[in-house]
Amino acid sequence: MLMKGQQNLEMEKWIEKGDVLIEALPYIQRFNRKIIVVKYGGSAMLDEDFMRSVIQDITLLKLVGFKPIIVHGGGKAISRHIDRLGMETQFVNGLRVTDEETLDAAEMVLNSVNKRLVQIVEQLGVRAIGISGKDGKLLTVKKKFSGSEDIGYVGEVTEVHADILLDLLEKDFLPIVCPIGLDDEFHGYNINADDAASAIAEAVKAEKLAFLTDTEGVYTNPDDPGAVISEMTLSEAQELIDNGTIAGGMLPKIKNCMDAIKNGVSRVHILDGRIPHSILLEIFTNKGIGTAILDDAQEKFYKEEYSK
Repeated sequence: MLMKGQQNLEMEKWIEKGDVLIEALPYIQRFNRKIIVVKYGGSAMLDEDFMRSVIQDITLLKLVGFKPIIVHGGGKAISRHIDRLGMETQFVNGLRVTDEETLDAAEMVLNSVNKRLVQIVEQLGVRAIGISGKDGKLLTVKKKFSGSEDIGYVGEVTEVHADILLDLLEKDFLPIVCPIGLDDEFHGYNINADDAASAIAEAVKAEKLAFLTDTEGVYTNPDDPGAVISEMTLSEAQELIDNGTIAGGMLPKIKNCMDAIKNGVSRVHILDGRIPHSILLEIFTNKGIGTAILDDAQEKFYKEEYSK
């Protein structure tokens, strides 16, 4: 039997949980029936428990009224598979050089990941459809170059047949997209999952685009783990690019975010997918735990300015 002090402590915990639910209420109301595109990739895909946790969170978003679309990567799993096959992995400026053999291996791994995600969503009681960018020619691409260098069958999205995804959402499915596309000659191309997610978010006019990554967000000081920027506008993001604060592997991701906002996406979030429930904490709490990027004309939810 619990002593009175223990009972009070337990009651405080339950009250705190109730407060969290109440804090989430205005966000649930604001984004009800709105589309959110979630790019899921990085190290969190390699751990079954993390994978299940992420998919549980996205499924919860659907059950409280969001219309989520998942666009998944699989780069680390592809690299592991290629290593097991004894093939050489080569990257140019962060992009995998993709010949025919590498493309076949990448597509096989991505399709396997896709159906595993579908299976987890179905186990949670929500209907999911796994779809490749090839299906219905969802993602049309052209060859992507790294500077002037040919990196093989790596595609740049030129068109998204958004009606396919909108129809699935209307029929109450949760679409899960594998980033493989077709060019005008119907040859397959591997697509960077960040690029695919951004193009899809723009095409379906998503309210939110969330990148689940291996970083906590955008830092004002990369050497200070506590220096994560909670919210920043397009102009603030450009300032950080110009002064060199945003550089390296984060630079193309931020440029994707900025392009998405310029093309109609309301907010873009960069989150650490390795943190349990990161997407829920970012969307349903006042401060969040990652970085949100928004248009200059929008009002910040969290008023504290980052330290310039």
